[in-house]
Amino acid sequence: MTSPELAEQVLNDLELLRQRDPQELLPAVAGAGAQVRETARLTQEADLARVTAGGRPRGLVVVARREGAVAAEVLRALLGPSSPVTVDVVPGPALPVWLGPTDLAVVATRTGAGRYAVTPAYEAARRGVALVGVGADDAPLRTVCASARAPYVALPGSRVRHATLWSLLTPMLLLATDLGLLAEGVADTELIAAALDEVATQCGPARESFVNPAKTLALELLDALPVIAAEGPLAGAAAGRVADQLATLAGLPVAGFRLPDQRVAARTVLAGPLAASDSGDDFFRDRVEDAGRRLRLLTIRDADGGGPDGGEREPRSAEEAMAELLRIAAAHNVPVSSLAEQTEAPQEPRLVRLARQLAVADFSAVYLALALDHERALRP
Repeated sequence: MTSPELAEQVLNDLELLRQRDPQELLPAVAGAGAQVRETARLTQEADLARVTAGGRPRGLVVVARREGAVAAEVLRALLGPSSPVTVDVVPGPALPVWLGPTDLAVVATRTGAGRYAVTPAYEAARRGVALVGVGADDAPLRTVCASARAPYVALPGSRVRHATLWSLLTPMLLLATDLGLLAEGVADTELIAAALDEVATQCGPARESFVNPAKTLALELLDALPVIAAEGPLAGAAAGRVADQLATLAGLPVAGFRLPDQRVAARTVLAGPLAASDSGDDFFRDRVEDAGRRLRLLTIRDADGGGPDGGEREPRSAEEAMAELLRIAAAHNVPVSSLAEQTEAPQEPRLVRLARQLAVADFSAVYLALALDHERALRP
């Protein structure tokens, strides 16, 4: 296991970071704000009115995997259970049997190639389903959308794998706004982009680890077994992204729990056999005898995470469940990290706060991969 001292030296050495980042993940993550602005412009050029002019569909199906699926989960969480349009996320290539001419399908993928993108697009067009495509500029998916006279958001070829979440989420947000599913201002792309730019400045490689929230979190996770506690559905969607990035980029297994409905499982884990023993408070103990990774609670907060869970005998809100977990973590010597704790502004819109948390998490996952020299083992 890489020592914290060596990892910190790596994270503060700009030349070494560049050498360990051949896919240029750090610049790609830092450019998330620019991604939002550029993709918003490309979405406007795609002319979504061709599918939104007819009004709301009966159902919205998003065909996507990994980052596209996370984007769809974020959209579904934003809309909430009161949405007049159901939102389903499927990986493809098969479409739901109920999908028909009164529905809308969005096929969202970085490449726009392969059977998981092309096959469902062809099938949607065959059934007369309104279609929107998101993918690379010269992809086969664009040809399918052109033949179906469907809008296509053509992403530049410079998009980097593992760092295209906002390129896939932005068209979905603008589509939902045009359909009247999201109120004006909920998905303000300029506010989101500005927040992402600010986090990029705070978490950039030139900033030392002691003043860099993302580098600090990466060092905290270096010898940790993360347990993510997400406050409500929107934070839960973000937790899926964080867990996937840590696993894919840094090879770190993560357990995630959405509050309040998974609070019982989360508190059992924090108080279980993997929690630190009483010796965790002994400053003079021999660290050589410490056994591997130890639990660390990683919280993703959402002030609008939802009310009490009426399905339990003892209803708890997401906020109350989070407070309970923090008490249990303190009682069992489980350290706690909080995403974007120092970068959030209380009065910011909900989606902007989420963007800050996701940006810090993305930077942290990349830094952790670079500290472990794991990123060079990845293949495009």
